[in-house]
Order: sequence, then structure tokens, then C-alpha cells
Amino acid sequence: MKPPRWANWLLETFGHPDTKEEVQGDLFELYAYWVARVGERKARWRYIRSVLKLLRPLAKRKPVVDYSTPFYLHPDMLRNYVKIAWRNLIRNKAFSAINISGLALGMAASLLIFLWIQDELSVGTQYTNGSNLYRVMENEIADGRIVTDEDTPGILTDELKKQFPEVVHAAGLSSKEGHILTVGNTIARQTGCYAGSDWFKMYSIQLLAGTPDVALNAPNNLAISRKLAETYFGDAQSALGKSIRFDNATDYQVTAVFENLPHNSLDKYEFLLNWDNYLKHNPWLTVWENGGPDTRLELRPDADPAKVNAKLKTFLKGRNKDISATFNIELFLQPETEAYLYSNFKNGQRDGGRIEYVRLFIIVAVFLLLIAGINFMNLATARSAKRAREVGVRKVVGAERSSLIGQFMGEALLLTIIALELAVALVSLLLPVFNQLTDKQLTLPFNQPFFWLLLTGLLLVTGGLAGSYPALFLSSLNPVRILKGTLRFSAGAQLFRRGLVVFQFVLSMLMIVGTVVVYRQLQYIQTKNLGYDRENLISIPGVGEVAGKYPTFKQELLQLPGIQSVTHMMTSPLENGNTTDGVHWEGKDPTLAIQFNNTVVGYDFAKTFKVKLLQGRDFSPAFGTDSSNYLINQAAAKRIGYKDPVGQPLTFGNQPGKIVGVMEDFHFQSLHVAIRPLIIRLGEAWWPNNILVRTQPGQTKQALASIEALCRKLNSRLPFSYSFVDADYQKLYKSETVVGTLSTIFACLAIFIACLGLFGLAAFTAEQRTKEIGVRKVLGASVASIVALLSTDFLKLIMIAVVTASPIAWYVMNRWLQNFAYKIDISWWVFALAGLLAIGIALLTISFQSIKAALMNPVKSLRSE
Repeated sequence: MKPPRWANWLLETFGHPDTKEEVQGDLFELYAYWVARVGERKARWRYIRSVLKLLRPLAKRKPVVDYSTPFYLHPDMLRNYVKIAWRNLIRNKAFSAINISGLALGMAASLLIFLWIQDELSVGTQYTNGSNLYRVMENEIADGRIVTDEDTPGILTDELKKQFPEVVHAAGLSSKEGHILTVGNTIARQTGCYAGSDWFKMYSIQLLAGTPDVALNAPNNLAISRKLAETYFGDAQSALGKSIRFDNATDYQVTAVFENLPHNSLDKYEFLLNWDNYLKHNPWLTVWENGGPDTRLELRPDADPAKVNAKLKTFLKGRNKDISATFNIELFLQPETEAYLYSNFKNGQRDGGRIEYVRLFIIVAVFLLLIAGINFMNLATARSAKRAREVGVRKVVGAERSSLIGQFMGEALLLTIIALELAVALVSLLLPVFNQLTDKQLTLPFNQPFFWLLLTGLLLVTGGLAGSYPALFLSSLNPVRILKGTLRFSAGAQLFRRGLVVFQFVLSMLMIVGTVVVYRQLQYIQTKNLGYDRENLISIPGVGEVAGKYPTFKQELLQLPGIQSVTHMMTSPLENGNTTDGVHWEGKDPTLAIQFNNTVVGYDFAKTFKVKLLQGRDFSPAFGTDSSNYLINQAAAKRIGYKDPVGQPLTFGNQPGKIVGVMEDFHFQSLHVAIRPLIIRLGEAWWPNNILVRTQPGQTKQALASIEALCRKLNSRLPFSYSFVDADYQKLYKSETVVGTLSTIFACLAIFIACLGLFGLAAFTAEQRTKEIGVRKVLGASVASIVALLSTDFLKLIMIAVVTASPIAWYVMNRWLQNFAYKIDISWWVFALAGLLAIGIALLTISFQSIKAALMNPVKSLRSE
């Protein structure tokens, strides 16, 4: 029993020599199938009719007779693959649109994330000698804990240059401050710092005018940016040697003009002043026991940082008189290139920082690419039945599996190329919005080889991932089973596809839970009672006559309508980092060094801040001795240990006094930090760095207009500036807010792309069970029962994903919350809400295909039977 002779001719003409026996065996098996089914006489005609119908598209093709080139690499076949890929793309518009949009969205989001990550990794790395630059950090070991910060003594730089031969240059840097700069009629508030004379020798900042040796080597020297030079003098060269008046009080000479700092610069300033001038105005910095500014070093290229660290560890012993058996300060170096990404320390050891967000978004980018790739796999598999006969015909005429894999991988790459082009266009449109959201200046760097490598990597990884499974699956199909029309998928293949869906929704569930937790923590931060009322509280910088005539300014403010009370504060009301261990009281262990935060305020502090007094009173002009008395918070009262602290003696430094009031604990730092012991001194006559004004609720707008008029009356030549304390508070958590917004966007995107994949699997299942659905409808099944039948299996998959993702999400988000001293608890309903959301969205997606299949005419699905 053999098939017709023309089958052998077909094999000789179209087949490859290496696969003749295999294809011939398939032909014999197919013929035997028809003989067994309809008899030998009818089998010949049915066999001929069926095979000719399948091979009709190949009738016009010239026989492949050049076997010197592999069959699947022959130019004719390559052109054929391209044509078929393009025709499939055009003919299946819905499939192509879903696939391309899913891939484009995934790649666009990943590309945006990669650009953001590249920018984050570049912060502080732009200096030519960056590998030799270090920051001096200190670990304060006292009271059973280790606090790490950058607040070093102001005279540290000169001493290090003398004592350490490894140090090439050293410079101090103060915190950024705002000053009024005046040249003629041009007046503006600018921000800048004091820096050591070695600053421009250490940092490779381009000088447009002046030299590094002269820029900051004298007390009245001033270096300004190109922006300020153009604002005040027109250009850089015209600015050199000119004078600028500071705060309408002191003149400084421009000795250098530097190029505007790049957006990825870690230190942001518009001008720099001489360091000696800073020490002159702040003599307390010349004492080893006090810290405040940063200290930067440049080591010799051959220097060993570990050896320098070993010597720095005990450097302050013998210099800082406070160091004892119970209190110590150990210095160490942190590379400049790590300062931005690794800014958090715990127990004296590096404990993350911005690098945590970089790692987080790397994972998010990979998640989105995986979800988009899995989506492609599921949609390609859903169409496998339509491509199966094509595969069968190609195998029958001699196509090798490798050629089929190449064909389907090529089609996947074609779709990916189109999706990548759309992704780049989408990123170009979204970059302005993304930059505004993240406070970046990202661009598409088409002129950088790295960017093209990134695009190529995205193309190959995404295309390879998306096309791998469909290519391997379709190329493995048995041609005899295909041409018999008995194509069925193994349990292993079904399990794999379902596993892909579960994996997709596990990733999506992780992102949903993460978004909910971040949102709740941000809400907690924004609504938490800080212990004082930050609403209707205005902060005015103390400059010019407003500060110089503060008592007059305060009295006139209190006469204005809408003003409740006025005070001033030496430090920021939100970021008080001043600490001291020079607090003493009766019964204190003399060997114990306890760190207290401290600040100086004016009268009416508690009234203006609306801080609750638990005992005693606020500072008052009625008590002349209050200049040597103190207010403390609950944490300080607990640490001091007085049973009834009001009226008890307390000494700050060398100034003895008494405790006049105990305030309820309030937050004077970020919620990342637990409330610490706080001691407040009265300094009504001190220079008011921050003037705080509380307005009547609902009258802030009118009060602001009156305050501005009064400020302009006293500072006629200075611009009026102010800020709302509640707005400043929000800025403390800008990074968390950005992360929360991006997480929400990417989580929604992940769910959308995952649902596309679910849509594909639902379509595949409906296609596979078309005849079953037709039989059920003929037997009386309702549309609702059929929808339930098709939906149940998918809902099981989503439930498995929810159960799998929940513990992983809890662990990851619980670790993130450890960055906050005050945080929410992750409740069970967060996972329930995320699960219900995932199930609800999935059910809507599945229902579309299920209802469509259930409404199909059974006659149409059963007519071939």
C-alpha cells in the first residue's frame, strides 16, 4: 500500500536530501490514515485532493535545486519568509495591533526607566579625578547608638593637609544658603556656599574667567556661575574684577566665573565664597568639639584609602576634649562617587540610599519587559492553530526545524522592530512630562553609542524572549497530525502557557501591592500629626533690615489684620540637625555623653507653632531670666530623669539655668528619624535666620499682601520671598512622592499589558473549544453557563498568582518601610484589595472572549462534522 507516484516526484522536486526519508515516512503515514478511514479506493482521490489543496500556493514557485546553500538560507526562501511575515502582519490587523502595542508600551516604559537609571548613576561622577575624591564622614558613638553624618569641624581641612601626606587637596563646604546679590539696579536672591581655596583644584569645573589658584584664595573673593555673570554683567569676561553687594551690607569681588553646573552635579550652587570668611563669621567652627560643614579630600592616585581610614579613625582623640570612654567620634572616608546613591547609614555601616530606588526600577523595567514578552507568547500561541497547516506543508516539502525557527523568530523581530520604533516615538512625546515629574533633564541621546547599544539590546532581548516559545513550539509540530486535522496540545504545553499567565499576574500583583503601600505611607506622612500645626504657617528668610530690625518688624506685623503670632528660629523648623552633648543636670553620670538636638528661638515660639505644653510655660518677656532658661521636649525630660522637671536646674555648655516648660514631642526632622531629645534656648536678640508668622485661617492671602508691603518698606531694594511650612514639609518626601507616582503608572501599565496576554490565552482557549461549545449549545447550555465554564480556569490561575505574590510583596514592602522611623502597618486588606483588583480586571478581560465564544452560532462551529 503506497501513495500515488506523484508524491515521490513532489519529494524529489521540493524536498531536501537530508530529510527525504523523514518526509517520505510522513507521506506514507498520511496515506495510511486515509485508507483506514475511507478505504483504499476513496483514499487515493481524497489524499490527492487534500494535498493539492494544501500545496497550491507552492505551485508557482520554482523548484529548489541548488543544494549548495542550506535550504533555509536560500535567497528565495529568505524573501519568502519576509513576504509571509509582512502578509501575516497585514492580514491579522487586530492581532498585530495588540502585539505591537503591548511590546511598544513595555519597551517605552523600560526605556524611560533606563534613561532615569543612567542619569541617577551619573550623579557626582562627572569629575575627571572623581576616583580620588572623598568625603570625610563621622560616626558619633554615644548613648548606645551610632549616628553617621557629614558634620565635621571647620578647621579639619587644614589639619588633614598637614598630617596626611596622602592628601593632595582638601576643602570645606558649607550648607547652601540664600543671599541677596545686588549690582546696580539688578537685585535677586541667589543660593551659594562657602568653600575652601582648593575647591577648583579638586573638582574639574570649567572656569570661563579666572584661575583655580586665585578664585577663592582671599576673604573678599567670589566665584560666580555663567548664569549669574550673564544676569549681572552680560558675560563672563565682563564680570571678572567687578563687585557684587551681598545682603545690602558687604561687597565682594568676582575673581572667577565657572560654567553652569550640570544637572547631574551633586553640589548645587550659583556662587562660592572664601572659606576663611566663613570661619570668621562662625568662630564656633574653629573649635574641635563643634561640627557643621562638609570636608572634601583629594588623595594621591597611589594612596590606599583603607590605610587613610585606619589613621582617621582615631584622629580626633586628643583634639576633641569631649571624647571619653562613653563618647567617641570616628572619622572615615566615603568615595565621592558613592555619596549620592549610598547616603544612608545604620549603626555606622552603609545601608543603602537612592541606590534602593535604582534597584527597584531596574526590577520594574525587567518586569515590564517580561510581561510584554509573555503577552506576545500567549497571543502567538493563540494563533498557532491558524499557522499549523503552513508549518505542516513546509515540513512536508522539506523545511528543516531550524529554518522554521528562523522564520518565526524573524517574524517576532519584525514586530519588535516596529514596536521599538513606536516606543522611541512615544518616549520622545512623554519625556517632557517625565522630566517634570522626576525633576530631571533627560533627553534621547542619539549621538551616544551607549544609547544605540541599549536599543539593540532591547530589540534582541525583547524579540528573542517574545519569539522563542512560539518558534520552538510551532516548529516542533508533527506534519502528519497537522494535515490530518487532529492537532492537539499536550498537557505540558498547556501547563507552560498557564504558568506564563500566573507569572505575569504575580509580577502585576507585586506592583499593585507596592503601589498601595507606597500610597498609604505617603498619605500617612502627609496627614500625620507632627505635634504642631504646620497649616497657615509662613517662613520668611531673615535678611536685610527685616532681620536687623526684627523687634520693630515683629511689632508692626502683629498690628496687621490676619496675623496671629510671630516668632523666629535659628534652624529650619523641619530640619534641625544641630546636636550637642554639653547638657548637664543634677544627678547626671559625668561619664555619660548624651546627644541633644538644640535650637534658639524667639518669644511666642510655642504659641506660634501651636506646640502643646505639658508642664510649665513658654518663654515670656515678663520673666527677665528666661534668657538663661530652657524649654525641653518629652524625650529630653525622659532622658534627664527629673520626676517634676519644671523649675529644676539645667546647664547648656557653660550657661546654667532652669527648665521652664516641657513640650509634647513634635517632629523637627524627617519621619525617617525618630524624635530625639530637644533643648530650646531663648534668643530674642539673636539674628533671626527664619522668621515664622502664623496667619488667621482663611486670611492667608490678605495677610501675605500686608507682609509683603511691610517687607518692601524695610527692605526697599530686596525682593520679597517666603515659603509655606506645609509645602516645605512635602518637599522632604519628594523622592518618595516621585516613586509613588511612577509606581502607580507602571503598575497600571503592567496590568494592562498582562490583560492583553490573558486576552490572548482566552482567545486561544475559545478557539480550541469551539466544537465543544457548539455541542453544549445544541444540547441546551445557556450563555451564562458557557461563560462560567471558560472563565473558571482563568480565575483559578489568577488566584494562584495572588496567593503566590502576597508573601513576596509583604517581604519587599516591609523592607522598604524600615527606612521610616514612623510607618504604617501592612494590613491584610491591602492584599485582599490588590487581589480583588487583579481578579476584577482579569474577569472583565476574560468575559469579552468568553461571551463572544458563547454567542457564536453552533451551526457554524459544527458544520465540518
